[in-house]
This record gives sequence, structure tokens and C-alpha cells, in this order.
Amino acid sequence: MNQFIFSVLRLPEMNLLQVDITNFTIDSKSSPKDFIIFFVVFALIIVIGIVAGTSKKGGSGKRGGGGLGGLFSTFTLHRLGRSIGLHREQIKMLDFVFKTDGVTDPEKSINTTALLDRHFRRAYRVIEQSSNTDEEAQNRLALLFSTRNVLENTVSGGMTSTRQIKDDTIIVLNFGKEKHATSVITARGDHLTLECPHNAVGSPIKVSRGDKTTALLFNKSNKGFSFETRVTGYSTHQGLTTLLLAHSNHLKFLSQRRFRRKQMVIACYLFLVYVEGSGKKQRLIADKRRFTGNIADISVGGCSIKISAPVQVGARLKIEFTQGASKVAALGQVLRSNRSGMTTVIHIKFLKVSRKSMNIINAFVYEYAHE
Repeated sequence: MNQFIFSVLRLPEMNLLQVDITNFTIDSKSSPKDFIIFFVVFALIIVIGIVAGTSKKGGSGKRGGGGLGGLFSTFTLHRLGRSIGLHREQIKMLDFVFKTDGVTDPEKSINTTALLDRHFRRAYRVIEQSSNTDEEAQNRLALLFSTRNVLENTVSGGMTSTRQIKDDTIIVLNFGKEKHATSVITARGDHLTLECPHNAVGSPIKVSRGDKTTALLFNKSNKGFSFETRVTGYSTHQGLTTLLLAHSNHLKFLSQRRFRRKQMVIACYLFLVYVEGSGKKQRLIADKRRFTGNIADISVGGCSIKISAPVQVGARLKIEFTQGASKVAALGQVLRSNRSGMTTVIHIKFLKVSRKSMNIINAFVYEYAHE
């Protein structure tokens, strides 16, 4: 019996599909212990074969060049997705996005805005090209953008230390009740070197060594950060007085808008909307008269519009505009308005937007529709 077990373990090919178990014979003199050992060894061979097959399949990847590959990477992605707040379908979409672009380091991509947008931009094009119907495309794109919007407030830009701050970055310093905006000369060296802020009369501000301050900054990806530091002294740089701050390795990522917003100038039409009927028979009616305006910025949550006619806060409006070859329409409500000279800026919250219009807005905001 022991000789048989030894011969099985030395099989040159571990492909179970090619092993004929009918040829396995067991001596009638074998003890129950031999039977147990035989079945344990046979079970181990099956497990080894399954694991080997899974590894080969995981390494081959799917369409898009390699993908995540392997059980551990997939498990890691699901763990990351759940910790971020993605639901099951969004995690599946993120898996599709990463496999489409051959991502091998999900955590790095999730924490890098530029990489994340590159992956989602490619997936956007693949969905447009591979969907069988427009309805299928809109449903998949809606899930794509809902996933990206959740990640929007998760990505920190990878900045964890003031030593990573770029030259010329604008920083706002808080000293007591006073705020001073200045720019970074360099983050290299033992100090964070800034142009010395000036007071209202143009003189350099006077702070003492050791004074504490809270600083705010925004990087090129429009991600906001804050950190606490202290003044370490003054110096000069090319004839300018500079303020020296201690470096910090504790940058806090600031919460931001729920949806990414993009500045723009696009002409639009506005229609006042009023309620007709009462109870269950209520319906919204758009006035046939229209007036024009210019959208100043937009997200899938709302927009700001410059108009010449006054509009009351709380008014409901139908907004129409053209983006590329597509028409976009949305129902919104005026949250607030600001008068500036001859124009008024109204800030609108969207109440109802079709799935297709929402996808068009998102594609514009994230710049996925253009290479």
C-alpha cells in the first residue's frame, strides 16, 4: 500500500482529467488505516489540481490586457470597494474598469485621480462601443458614473506630506482671526518656504518664531488639504523676505462637493415651471415663454446660471442646453441668487434629470467624451 501511495505522488503529470482511476488497485490485505491514507492522498491530489488550474486561469486575465488576475487581487479590490462605500454592482463595475485597462495595483489607482480618470475614460469608450442598444449603454454608463462619483470624495491625490507641495502653490495661513494668502517658493529642504504675506498696508506681517498656524491649500486636481504647523523663522530669497514653516506629515483631506463640478460658458434656455391641479392630479407645466442665460458651472447635482431677468428663490425652472450633438434637459429649483451689476447669478439644484442627460453631463464634467 505504501508503495502505491509513493507511486501516485510521483506521477509526472498532475492533470486529473488524464488519470484513469479504474487502474488503481488496492491489496485486499490492506488495513483500514491504509484506506484512510489512500483517500487523504487522493483528496490532496484533487485540491492541488484545482488550485493549479485556478492559478493558470487567474494569470491569463480577461480582455483589456492582464487585468487584476488572481484570487488575492480580486479579494483586495472587493475589500477596498466595501471600505469606500461601493455597493455590489459598483464593485463589479470597478472590477470591469480596472480589467479593461489592465490595472495591477488597484489601491494606487484608487488613490490617484489622474490614473483613475484614465481607467474610467477607457471603460467609457468600451461601453459606448460594445453595448448592443442605447438603453443598455445608458444603464451601464449610469453605473460607471455613480461608481466614479463615490470615488470622487475618496481620492486624496496621494498627498500626505508638505514635502510633496509643488512650487507656486497658493496657501492660506490663519493667524488668529486673520487670513493671509501666499505662495510656496519651495518645499525642499528643512522648511516649507513661502513668500512672506503682507498686511493691508503692504508691510510684511509680523509673527514670532514658534507661532502656530493652520494652513489650507488646493492642488492642481482641485483637491483641498489642511495642516497645522508653526513658524520657524524668516529668510530671504532673491531679494524677497520669506516665511519659514515647519514641515508636516499630517495633511488632512478636505471634504468637497458631492459631485465634480466644471466651469463653462454655455448658452441655455429657461422656462418657468408651475404646478397645475391638486392632490394626486397635480402636474408640472412649463411656461411656453422662455428666457436665455449662460451656464457658468455645472455638475449632475445642479448648476449656476447668469441671467439678466430676476428670478425668485424657490422658483422651479426647466433648463435646456446643447452639449456637442446632444440636447440636455433638467428640472431645477433656485436655491439662492446673487445680483452683480446688470446680471443675476442663480444657483440651481436639479430635481429631475433623465438618465441620458445625466450621463451627458457627467461625460462633460469628467471630460470622458473627448480624448
